[in-house]
Amino acid sequence: MPVLFTIYGLNHYYFLSMHSAEERFFVLLQPDFLSFPLIKISYSRDNLRKIIHIDMDAFFASVEQRDNPVLRGKPIAVGFDGPRGVVSTASYEARRFGVHSAMSIAKAKQMCRDLIIVPSRFEVYKDVSKQIHGIFHRYTDIIEPISLDEAFLDVTENKKGIELAVDIAREIKAAIKEETDLTASAGVSYNKFLAKIASDYRKPDGLFTIHPDRALDFIANLPIEDFWGVGPKTLQTMHRIGIFNGRQLRECSLKHLTEVFGKAGPMFHDFARGIDNRPVESIRIRKSVGCEQTFLEDLTLKSAVIIELYHTVQELIRRLEKSGFRGKTLTLKVKYADFTSVTRSMTVNRILSTKDIILPVAKRLMNEVDLTGKGIRLIGLSVSNPPEESNTPQWVEGELDFKPWE
Repeated sequence: MPVLFTIYGLNHYYFLSMHSAEERFFVLLQPDFLSFPLIKISYSRDNLRKIIHIDMDAFFASVEQRDNPVLRGKPIAVGFDGPRGVVSTASYEARRFGVHSAMSIAKAKQMCRDLIIVPSRFEVYKDVSKQIHGIFHRYTDIIEPISLDEAFLDVTENKKGIELAVDIAREIKAAIKEETDLTASAGVSYNKFLAKIASDYRKPDGLFTIHPDRALDFIANLPIEDFWGVGPKTLQTMHRIGIFNGRQLRECSLKHLTEVFGKAGPMFHDFARGIDNRPVESIRIRKSVGCEQTFLEDLTLKSAVIIELYHTVQELIRRLEKSGFRGKTLTLKVKYADFTSVTRSMTVNRILSTKDIILPVAKRLMNEVDLTGKGIRLIGLSVSNPPEESNTPQWVEGELDFKPWE
């Protein structure tokens, strides 16, 4: 089979394009052609994956507006309407005023005087989510749920034999609208990273595709805060070292990114080059179990903190027993009255399963937290790191997702 070679320039870079009827790949060269290739994106029609990311639009709020016509077109927030309440989801009408998820209800009301607070109905949301997943299964069983309102689908081989993933995404969106009276946004690409980015690109009710031929240019102009894994702390670090977009991230060496970001360094290095080989996992392995509690009043006394820490340990043990999860790393999350937060983690050499084991570690972690003159509004605990992953004791500072108490 003949193979064609082409060298061409694009945005100050030079590409060697090699392609045949079956395969095509690009090699990004140094401008002087004298150095070894920097980037290689390889794909073929036979092995290129087709990934869709479906994300429901303002899911909880949209369900409430669907079920209660009085709420339609009005700014609403789903959450507990109390002094310590937090917004779970804000409707698009409320978002125009700056209201967003994780914001305190009190602040949300200040930003939007006409805001309507609607209590959560998680059982209803779960039922609607199951209905939506039923639509997904008409096309593929390779589905990775991320939460109640979003999921990845691998439609490379799909039940209906549809060639273009964008056509599948379009059909799924139409079915969701017809059968649930809700809208979803869809992103289509050749890996999870880009599919996720694409689904956010034209919200709400959007559909966007990032093709391999255009991926590098798209990533180059992508703000660094839109990259997967870049939270507030990582964003500060990125800006500090002069990275504000994908092009600047791509210019950083793997060595430097690893030195600055540790294990996340290679991930950022790959993402900047449009590489993400993670599969869509239809069976997700639980990696942690956690709980957290927001208090009606800020805790200012250390004795009160220890009492609530004890209660949180008890709830964590209950959840561990219910799930059967076993782990060796305990992570403490503390959120202060000003909504800033800190986490502390420790890995031990035995399974964290009982109060006698967990409570001393939790107290030790709490001792590492600055309580001087700071009120605490939330305490969370999480167990992670199954026994096969690591046995090395270590202290770690970072961020983990916690689920609220039921």
